[in-house]
Amino acid sequence: MNKPAKWIVRHRDNARAVVCSACGESTRILTRADGQDVVNFHVTHILESKRHYHKKCNEVYYILEGSGKMELDGETVELTPGTVVYIPAGTRHRGYGDFKTVVVGTPAFEEADEYFD
Repeated sequence: MNKPAKWIVRHRDNARAVVCSACGESTRILTRADGQDVVNFHVTHILESKRHYHKKCNEVYYILEGSGKMELDGETVELTPGTVVYIPAGTRHRGYGDFKTVVVGTPAFEEADEYFD
């Protein structure tokens, strides 16, 4: 386990935006690469994601803008601004529509913990 930094302050404009293989374009504001493995904080724009799951990482999605749907282990829920979705590790999930969401993961997301089916 990495020793957490005392604190980290970063503005979204100074964070790296990447194309995420599962979800779309993600601005990764706080990541494991920051020297801590406790939590990540991403802002992600989702149009059509691929169904996937994480064995270790629990995720919380907070919908900022737009609308869409989230498939969770075969069930579908509607997403609108202000909606919060908790996704425990092991839950197969995917989002679709056109929405921007904050994604908080704990422990912090790592590429090797993303599985597709």
